[in-house]
Order: sequence, then structure tokens, then C-alpha cells
Amino acid sequence: MLFNSLHYFVFLPLVVVLYYLIQPKFRWILIFIASCYFYMAFVPKYILILFLIIIIDYVSALTIEQVHGRLKVFYLVASLTANVLLLAFFKYFAFLNDNLELVFSLFGKDYHRINLDIILPIGLSFHTFQSMAYTIEVYRGNQKAETHLGYFANYVLFFPQMVAGPIERYATLGKELKSIHTPLYQNFADGFKLILFGLFVKMTIADNLAPFVNQVYADPSEFSSPEVLASVFAFSFQIYADFFGYSTIALGSAKLLGITIMDNFKTPYLSKSVTEFWTRWHISLSTWFRDYLYISIGGNRVSIPRWAFNIMLVFMVSGLWHGASWTFVVWGALHGVMLLTERLSSKLFKFEIKQGWSFINLLLCLKTFIITSFIWIFFRAESFGKAKAMIKSILHWRGSFDMSKEIWTVLAIALVVIAFDVFYYNSRFELKLNQKRGFVRWAVYAVLIFSLLALSGAQKFAFIYFQF
Repeated sequence: MLFNSLHYFVFLPLVVVLYYLIQPKFRWILIFIASCYFYMAFVPKYILILFLIIIIDYVSALTIEQVHGRLKVFYLVASLTANVLLLAFFKYFAFLNDNLELVFSLFGKDYHRINLDIILPIGLSFHTFQSMAYTIEVYRGNQKAETHLGYFANYVLFFPQMVAGPIERYATLGKELKSIHTPLYQNFADGFKLILFGLFVKMTIADNLAPFVNQVYADPSEFSSPEVLASVFAFSFQIYADFFGYSTIALGSAKLLGITIMDNFKTPYLSKSVTEFWTRWHISLSTWFRDYLYISIGGNRVSIPRWAFNIMLVFMVSGLWHGASWTFVVWGALHGVMLLTERLSSKLFKFEIKQGWSFINLLLCLKTFIITSFIWIFFRAESFGKAKAMIKSILHWRGSFDMSKEIWTVLAIALVVIAFDVFYYNSRFELKLNQKRGFVRWAVYAVLIFSLLALSGAQKFAFIYFQF
């Protein structure tokens, strides 16, 4: 079920109305049924995989809390291994096959490929990471094991954020799901504002950029260098608008139920460095890797060479998490290299970024945007060949810089995105809007609704992060 579908616009109000009509002690049943229905609207049978994850980690956490010493470690490792193996089977089986075939061919050997008709369950990477975070926190003693299977199941399945995050911790989302919420005007008002803005960002920005980006990345040789360059920047705005749009609708949907989930984005393209970018982009994932991988392998409490290794490992694993392809690993590695370069150069040259919007800081924001945009090439390209063709087209400039319709569209959308990001910088759309006078708020609503009706993309595209 897509957030931008008629199906969801019938489903969500029905769930909200029933949620407040029934007694609080029965609401977990409604959330469970609604979440299962929401997920089964995609591929019904894959709900069984989520049930398996829920049972494994529910039992593991209860057991971890009761045992000590090596047994405690054993059950943690068993739980994590089960989650990773499930993810690896569905997401990386074909990738492993391809690489084994390549390795065998290098030694002149035949590899008998195992072909299985496997479809990656939507959002499986998010489900496994969220569930693993809970088990790790129980092991560390930071979280009491949940004895109510229904509440734990809802933590893994909660429909607003179940498919593409944010990746929540049980200490926050679990508490929200157990709290007794009453219908409040402010929750409804803020929820609708967030949903409206999220739809605007997804349908009028991301979906209008998608056709142009898809065409250029499909065959860069068919386009001039200015068009290829424009498509690189277009994808930066597309993926931001697409994922941020999803996250904003998720926030709004949860808010209608009185439930607060975390912000996953904080104007990342206004970052003055790649380091800052990763504190503002996909925050729930970057903090997950920080807390459960980076710190676990030593973090920055080690020698400089080992610290550099830790950074590169985390970013390369993060890249592989995004997709079963070496292009994603390279995307992660390049971010790791840039982060190391920034930190080492700042220490070497004693350079410190100051607060505020000075001319220097604006240039730093532009620099960060250009760097991340070019690194996105490896994220979007289907192969190294396509990525090479994109980069080659830009480096070996060909064609005059004619302002085509597509380039004008990218430029206009870029200005809209930047304007909104500046508007709610270090805040959030509905919070900033609440500070404005009534006529200003209603003028913004009118513009957003008009844009949705008149300027939405001709095609409807699934959210990009559904594939992860």
C-alpha cells in the first residue's frame, strides 16, 4: 500500500477513527491488524518472514534477560545471526551467486549457479535492523525484555514506519505504543500538515524529476553533457524529496494516532561538510551504525589507522546495506574517504567551521552538495559501466549549455527545495508553520493543495527506499 494512493487515504482515516473509538487496552490489536493489512497489500505471504523475525527476537530477548555469562552471548549471537541470515538470503543471494561465478571463472573453473526465484520483501532491511537494535539493548541491560508479544510485534510492524523507517528504538516507540492517547486537535492539525507537505514533496518534486533521471541514467550517451550534469543534480533532489516525503508522511500518520516517531532528516543539503551531512541524512540509520557497529569495533578510541579503518568499514557496510551491488559499496566507501579527508584536514590546517550563514558557509554548503551529488552517481547507476559513462560525459564536455525544459525544471525544483529547507532549518515544517499567522498558514495550504492537483508528476512512482 503506497502512502500516495487512494487505498491509503481510505485506510488511514478508518484506522484513526477506530483507534479512538475502542478501549485503550484493545488498541494494540487494532494496530497489529492494521499493520499486517498494510504490509500484506504488497506481497501477502512475506508477512510470515516478519512473524518469524518477531518470534525469534521476542524469545531471544526474554532468554537473554534470564541467563548469564556465555549463554547470554550465545543467545544474542543466535538472534543476530538469524536476522542477518534471513536478510542475506533474500537480499544478497543473487549477489553472492554472481560473485562466486566471477571468482570461479578467474581460476578457469565452472560454477554451477543456483537460481532461485526470490523477491526481496519490502523494507526487510529496516525490519531486521529495528528488531536487532531491541535485542542488543536488552543484552546491554539498557532495555527490559518485553513480555507482551503483541506490543513487541507492533514495534516491528507499526505501519507508518514499517516499510522505510525511521529505524526506531524500543525505548521510544515501545513507550509510545503503550501510552494512552486521546484525540487532540493539535495532533490532528500537525498530522494533516505533515501528510500534506510530505505528499507535496513526493508527488510534485520527486515524481517530476524521476522520468528525466531515469532516461539519462538508462543511456547517458544519448544526452549532452549539460543534460547529464543536470540529471546528477536532479537525482540528488529526487532521492531527498522521495525519502524525506515518505518520512514526513510517516510522521504525520503516526501523529494522527498521538504517536511521535523520530525525525529522519534535518535539511541535509544545508550541511557545511560531509560529516554534518551524515548527522542530517537518514539519521536513524547513521545512529544505528554508530551505536551498534562503529562503537562496538572501537569507534575513535583507537589509533588513527584503526580509526580510519573503522570509518571505512562502517560506510562500506552501510553501502552494502542499501543494495546488493558493488556500486553501493563504492558509494559508501567514497563517503568514508570524504569524511576522513575532512576530519584529517581540519586537524592539519586547524580549520573550524563557524556557525551562521556567512559567505564562506554558503560556499561550504555548495561544496558539500556538489560532492554528495557526484557520489550519488554510484548509488543510482545500475552498474559501474553506467556510472563511468555518466562521469565520462561530464569530464569530456560535449554539447552546448542550452536551457532545455528538463534543465529549467531541475533549476525550479532546486529553488523550491532550498527555499523550504531554509524556511524550517533546524526545525520542522509544521512547527515552523504553527508560528505564522492564520492567513499565512492557509495561503501555504492552498499552494500545496494546488501544486498537488496541478503539478503532480504524470506518473506515480514507488518510494525509492522500498527496495531496501
